[in-house]
Amino acid sequence: MLGKKLVTAQKRGETRALCLGLGMVACSMMMYFFIGITIVPFYTKSVWTTETVCKVLKANIKDKVLCPNNEASEDEDIFPYPCLQVWVNLTASGQEVMLYQTEDTLERNPKCSYVPGKSENSNEVKARIETIASNFKKYQTFPCYYDPGGTRTNVILSRLYPPEGLLFAFLWPTLMFTGGCLIIVLVKISQYVSVLSAWQ
Repeated sequence: MLGKKLVTAQKRGETRALCLGLGMVACSMMMYFFIGITIVPFYTKSVWTTETVCKVLKANIKDKVLCPNNEASEDEDIFPYPCLQVWVNLTASGQEVMLYQTEDTLERNPKCSYVPGKSENSNEVKARIETIASNFKKYQTFPCYYDPGGTRTNVILSRLYPPEGLLFAFLWPTLMFTGGCLIIVLVKISQYVSVLSAWQ
């Protein structure tokens, strides 16, 4: 009687562990799919892949502009802010080009080097842009990214999804997938050992 209860409890435990392993594998596959349709396209679409050194030529704050600079945008997404324009000397080619914060900045408003969030206070935005401009004038040499193919003549300060960021994004689903597969393998080994012991 006690032996039957132990066998039943063991089977229940194996079933739960197997469900846990399969659930972890399924969740990791969903995470892989989500990363594949969100982060990977942005990474592959970015042409600013080569790092070089940029030297600031001028950093000016123009009159207020509307963001985003897109006629198709809805009214609630449009807000005025000071337009910071930073021009740099690209060491790789010696060209005078405009600097943008990220790839997203260029898409949102190609006239400005920095685009603030619409939820920020106007005074805070003005102070932040003035601070950024003064920092560029203070630290005139810094690393930046440019397009080695020459299709884009401008440069960006930082990439939204650098290679190390993409690897980090794939790290967690990979660990979950490995853990799920390990649990499934251990359950199968336990079942095999139980059958072998019963046969003997």
